[in-house]
Amino acid sequence: MGSKRLISNSSLPVSFEDKKEKKLKGLVGTNSTSEKVVVKENGVKSSSVEFERFKDDPARIEAMTVQELRATLRSVGVPAKGCKRDLLNALKCFAEKKIDGGMVLDTKRKVSSKIVHEVVNADEGVMPVIQTEPWTVLAHKKPQKGWIPYNPKTMRPPPLTRDTRYMKLMSWNVNGLRALLKLEGFSALQLSQRENFDVLCLQETKLQEKDVENIKQCLIDGYENSFWSCSVSKLGYSGTAIISRVKPLSVRYGLGISDHDSEGRLVMAEFDSFYLLSGYVPNSGDGLRRLSYRVTQWDPSLSNYIKELEKSKPVILTGDLNCAHEEIDIYNPAGNKRSAGFTDEERQSFGTNFLSRGFVDTFRRQHPGVVGYTYWGYRHGGRKTNRGWRLDYFLVSESIADKVYDSYILSDVGGSDHCPVGLILKL
Repeated sequence: MGSKRLISNSSLPVSFEDKKEKKLKGLVGTNSTSEKVVVKENGVKSSSVEFERFKDDPARIEAMTVQELRATLRSVGVPAKGCKRDLLNALKCFAEKKIDGGMVLDTKRKVSSKIVHEVVNADEGVMPVIQTEPWTVLAHKKPQKGWIPYNPKTMRPPPLTRDTRYMKLMSWNVNGLRALLKLEGFSALQLSQRENFDVLCLQETKLQEKDVENIKQCLIDGYENSFWSCSVSKLGYSGTAIISRVKPLSVRYGLGISDHDSEGRLVMAEFDSFYLLSGYVPNSGDGLRRLSYRVTQWDPSLSNYIKELEKSKPVILTGDLNCAHEEIDIYNPAGNKRSAGFTDEERQSFGTNFLSRGFVDTFRRQHPGVVGYTYWGYRHGGRKTNRGWRLDYFLVSESIADKVYDSYILSDVGGSDHCPVGLILKL
């Protein structure tokens, strides 16, 4: 519960505390040093930038030429693209973080004939080179007047007081849980330390039933309640889960309809005040081959299921719902009219089966004119370009919509082509 929090709530995006304590059941690698390789162009000076001088005299950055800005950004591993104003903003952002965070980069250099590799040691107290934050810049093919980019650093409300009862829920399409656990960097443990969530919902775990017991051994201490639904029709595909520090009153798997329940797309946990569903809505696929199934069978069945649950208590549906509902929810709406996730049929179905039946899109209600994406395709540069889609949601019954304190996106959390989304609900 939100009023009784047991895990430290670090505000840092990446934590490098004592590795011995972080080896909780295998979620964090055992190596004391992780290596991040930054590739630099040959001929660019690799000496560290004197960032303190920028703090004392900001005009020094403004006076730099485009060529100097590009060279400086590349020397610290930051992409050097865009006009002069973009370059200035990128360098100022990096300089601010380096100074304010007190970061020290312990580097070793390996020189080749064409490129210079800088290896950054991520020991305790040493953090990887911070890249720019493209998600804080408005990225949209056809932005409307008044739209602004989502910035979690400035748009999230202050923390609730200790005497306030609340639950913090998170949802994440991990695009393969086993692969994620093998990655260096932002682990589930660090996510729990930073966000101190009560419940974590996962989608696209890609687990087989035989994998679940081993994965359970890797859970973070304090989150012993976990419930997994795996695909049986296609092994290593789809899959959903709910991991909780709070023991649910009951748990169900699937919709109770055999035609829909072979791919492990839904887990429901009942808590005192609400039902929580972790869902992974079928993608309409290449050539929209599953479009008809999705909008005429799956969506109506899911809608009817949650409306039936709602007769006894409010419902929260979260997960990858595979639909960018409005043009503000996708970087290039005109170019994706017949792309899975943005067809007229899917958008209409989303509205008809969920929003028009009394469920509230919590992020959009809190941020009506804000561009915030949760998915970035690898083919188009991923989140570096911020050419994304908002596919991940928290939909809640209208009866508890006014209890939502914060609905947010953690754009800086990597490891998947999706990022986590969160919801803080007052009880």
